[in-house]
Amino acid sequence: MIGSGYVGLVTGACFADLGNNVSLVDIDERKIDMLQNGKMPIYEPGLAEMAQRNTLAGRMNFTTSYDCGLQGAEFVFICVGTPSGVDGEADLQYVRSAARSIAETMDHSMIIINKSTVPVGTGDWTTEIIERNQPQPIDFAVVSCPEFLREGSAIPDFMQPDRTVLGSTDPAAAETVAELYAHLDAPTVITDLRTAEMIKYASNAFLATRISFINEISIICERLGADVEEVARGMGFDKRIGPHFLQAGVGFGGSCFPKDVKALANMAQTHGMHPQLLNAVMEINAFQRRQITLKAREMLGGSLNGKTVAILGLAFKQNTDDTRESPSLTVARSLLNQGAVVKAYDPVAMENACAEVPALTPCENPYKAAEDAEALLVLTPWNEFKQLNMKRIRQLMRRPILIDGRNMYNPEELRALGFEYRGVGRGYNGEGLAAGGNDQAD
Repeated sequence: MIGSGYVGLVTGACFADLGNNVSLVDIDERKIDMLQNGKMPIYEPGLAEMAQRNTLAGRMNFTTSYDCGLQGAEFVFICVGTPSGVDGEADLQYVRSAARSIAETMDHSMIIINKSTVPVGTGDWTTEIIERNQPQPIDFAVVSCPEFLREGSAIPDFMQPDRTVLGSTDPAAAETVAELYAHLDAPTVITDLRTAEMIKYASNAFLATRISFINEISIICERLGADVEEVARGMGFDKRIGPHFLQAGVGFGGSCFPKDVKALANMAQTHGMHPQLLNAVMEINAFQRRQITLKAREMLGGSLNGKTVAILGLAFKQNTDDTRESPSLTVARSLLNQGAVVKAYDPVAMENACAEVPALTPCENPYKAAEDAEALLVLTPWNEFKQLNMKRIRQLMRRPILIDGRNMYNPEELRALGFEYRGVGRGYNGEGLAAGGNDQAD
């Protein structure tokens, strides 16, 4: 495994747990030192225990050396980051560097597998880079095998995948990789390199589109007095639609959806197309985040200057410490820029969040965050937030404004406790026209 981020660590640990011998290679000495000492550089449920179990069993090791990592390897997975560039394009410098290092080190035939999310055509030039940088010609094959791991549930996603996608110009190599995944008992799609690469982007863009769609519906619901939660439930019973990814909220974040939608749009623009839908998906997502700050400012009398606002949840989603493209941090920056004091709590992402937004006031628990706050924003749906003593929260706050960015709570119950409650798209519960009656009646 080249790269010890989410994809490399989870994929490596899972393959080791299935009885394979796995070496993780990373040029970041700090990460490798942590891993060699049994510490995880990321939080993912079950990962630390799995990595420790397989390290002790001798099936998993960590190194900064390509020579050590590639020794005897039959399969080499490229699992490095592909962050967004200036114009939204995927930055492929780490993929290029990995391909060159593999080429310069390899001394036997192997199959090189692109696991990173890479633009269409990357597999072709990965082959060219390796051919150019080999000290002497050695047979190899390049296969695209895009990952579909969700942070927070990455291990189950690996072990019980919906499908395995493989693309290559070498059908025999693709079949060999398929055998590696055969024990997972999932459908296998074998296709060409470029189609496999596009499947990943198209999948993530479609899921992001569903989220932006329901978020746009939520804004309309608020204005017209409908409840988006019930709207989504009614839609989800339709077999053509289904219930998944129809949860209105503060928008999507993380290391995949924002980056991949931007990259796909950039690919389209670069080739002379106008990706109107993809652009709209990103615009709606940005607007949805702004809505939270606008609600807070409105409920606090039109100004945030000098106000104390508490945020519960800083990771982009629950069960991860990842704050990349986190909606919570976008909201926090906006609040701070408008003069608010922002107290915050997250079960596992405090360190990452404070590194990105040093002006945050970190709190040791949700109750400390709520203390003396004039508004409380719940922005990440951690399970522990569902179990809070809301009566105590109400008593601790200076003013009981609660903005529920994930629709986690029952509006009527919170209002009965004395909260000024606002959710996302819950117009029927007092936010839209229905709160004051139908303005077209009579």
